[in-house]
Amino acid sequence: MLSVLRKARLKDKEMRILMLGLDNSGKTTIVKRIMNEDVNSVSPTLGFIIKTIDYEGYKLNIWDVGGQKTLRTYWKNYFEKTDTLIWVVDATDSERLEDCKAELKGLLLQERLMGASLLVFKNKSDVPGCMTTDDIREVCALEMRYLVDQILHF
Repeated sequence: MLSVLRKARLKDKEMRILMLGLDNSGKTTIVKRIMNEDVNSVSPTLGFIIKTIDYEGYKLNIWDVGGQKTLRTYWKNYFEKTDTLIWVVDATDSERLEDCKAELKGLLLQERLMGASLLVFKNKSDVPGCMTTDDIREVCALEMRYLVDQILHF
């Protein structure tokens, strides 16, 4: 995350973070955890939610966008001025991993996301029997150094 924040220094210490993933991957729960909000009352995001946090002198605007299949065609409306794309993978949903891979690959081809940092977040890794980080890397053909596989504590 520190290298992502360094990139923001070139700007006004403000970052636009776009959080995407398939429906039920846990995007809103992650945002609520970051914001220290109650995670027991999470319902599917129909549209988008914007949360802003101040972190070490940076203003982070997190755009949490719904992942239902009917909403994915609208994702392109949120690409403009994105500094970081967080792609959330549900580690318990091996049946939809191919769909997850296809959506991520499609995003990586989007011209308006070129130059944005990418963080792949393996969520629900605390659930017994979930996929391993290597499983997700292999299926998604991710050639990256880091894949976050735990809930971050702020």
